[in-house]
Amino acid sequence: MFSVCLEFLGMGSSILGSLLVMIACGLPTWKVSAFIEANIVVAQTMWDGLWMSCVFQSTGQMQCKLHESMLALNPDMQTARALTVISAVLSIVALMVTIAGARYTNCIGDETVKARVVGTGGVLYILSGLIVFIPLCWMANSIIVDFYSTQVPPSKKREIGSAIYIGWAAAALLLLGGTLLCCSSGTRGLRSDYPIKYVATKTASSDKGKKHFV
Repeated sequence: MFSVCLEFLGMGSSILGSLLVMIACGLPTWKVSAFIEANIVVAQTMWDGLWMSCVFQSTGQMQCKLHESMLALNPDMQTARALTVISAVLSIVALMVTIAGARYTNCIGDETVKARVVGTGGVLYILSGLIVFIPLCWMANSIIVDFYSTQVPPSKKREIGSAIYIGWAAAALLLLGGTLLCCSSGTRGLRSDYPIKYVATKTASSDKGKKHFV
C-alpha cells in the first residue's frame, strides 16, 4: 500500500512538472523590462522569451514577434531553448515508460520487471528536471549580471520573468516525482506487497480403533 501511494504521488508530481516545463518553454516572459532610474516613465514593457519577443503598451495593446533566426539569439537563449525542449521531450518519454510499468496497467506481466520499468521512468524524470534546471539558473545568472553591470544602459536591463520561476517549480516537481517513483519501485519487493501463502500441515493420525496384541 505504501509503494502504491508513492507511485501515485510520484506520477502526479512528475506530470504536473512536465506541464509546467512546456508552459515555461512557451511563455515570452523569461526576461522583462527593469523599471529603474529614468526608465520608469517608459510607456511600454519589453518581454523576451525563447521563441518570441513582445512589447506591451500602457494602452493595453501587445505586439509579439517570433525570433526568425536561432543563430541571432544570445548564447544563453540558444542553450535555454535547446535544453528546455530536450527536457520536455524526455519527460514525455518518461511518462510513457512509467505508464508501461505502473500497477494499474497490463503492458508487462512480471511484477519485478514492472518495478524496474517504473524505476527507469523515475530516473528519466530526474534527468529531465536536471536538464531544465541548468538553463534556468544560467539565464537567471545572466540577467542578474547584466542588471548590476555599469556597461549595460538602463533601457536594456532586464529582470527575471515569471517563466523562470515557473521553470524552477517544474524542475522541483520533476525531481520530487522522479525520486518518489524510484522509491516506489524499490519498495515493491517488500513482503507486505505480496499475498501471504498458507501451507496446510498434516496432523498426526489417531491411534484410536487400533488393537495391540501382546
